[in-house]
Parts: sequence; structure tokens; C-alpha cells
Amino acid sequence: MKRFEPAEARHLDELPKGSGWQYEPKWDGFRCIAFKRGAVVELRSKSDKRLDRYFPEVVAAVKALPLRTCILDGELVIRTGARSDFDELLQRIHPASSRVNALAAQHPANYIVFDILADAPRSALAARSLSERRARLDAVAKKYFGPKGLI
Repeated sequence: MKRFEPAEARHLDELPKGSGWQYEPKWDGFRCIAFKRGAVVELRSKSDKRLDRYFPEVVAAVKALPLRTCILDGELVIRTGARSDFDELLQRIHPASSRVNALAAQHPANYIVFDILADAPRSALAARSLSERRARLDAVAKKYFGPKGLI
């Protein structure tokens, strides 16, 4: 599947002014691009490492979306209470699938989606503006995602 470089946040001393800016909360998780083509789902880190074997519950959730093809950009997080727990997330990167599955059952991960780069084969969404993609993501999220954009 085609590699996508996720847009990265930048540190600024003060917030930019004007109406052309969008803000997202900073989650303590793993940046992840989810690729779905038919029944095949891949989760990739921002350095293009495969993450799907470590987050089977997220793979299942993306696979269940009734979009035949999609590319989503978001953050993998494990929440304990109202906060994300990076230490729990790090434990998922484990060589034993039995351990990964036990951790997934104990502390399921959420995939917080904040951009959609494709929603159909040969989709040109990635070339469109963020505001256009965000409108499409909002429409998809209202129809298919859980509360607050969580898969």
C-alpha cells in the first residue's frame, strides 16, 4: 500500500491567530495510518513500521467499517479513566501474540481518527484541502464511528 507521511504538529511559543487554523488535542499515543483494502487492514507507524499485530482490536474495528477502501490518519491510545496511558501502550509491542491478545482484552486500544486520506479506490482525498477532508471525515464518522471519532 502507498506510503503516506502524516502531517506533524509543530511546537510554537504562541497559538497562531486567524480563522484558517485547526487544532487537535495532543494524545499520548502512537501516530498511525490505517489502510483498508477489502478485508485487508494494515496499521503503520509514522516511520512506516507495521503495528497491526499489536492492536488486533483496532484491526477488527477498521475491518468492520463498511467502506471497501479507506486510509485513515489518527492516534492509537489506551485510556485509563479520562487519560491516555502511554506505558500501557508500550506494553503492546511484545513478540508473543498471546501476550498481545491478553493485553488487548484487558486494556483495549482506541484509534482516534483525525484525517481521512482516501475513502474509495483511487480516491483523490489526499490531494484536497484539510477542510474538505475534515468535512468528509465528519460525514463518515457520524455514520460509522463511535462517540467522539473513536473506532
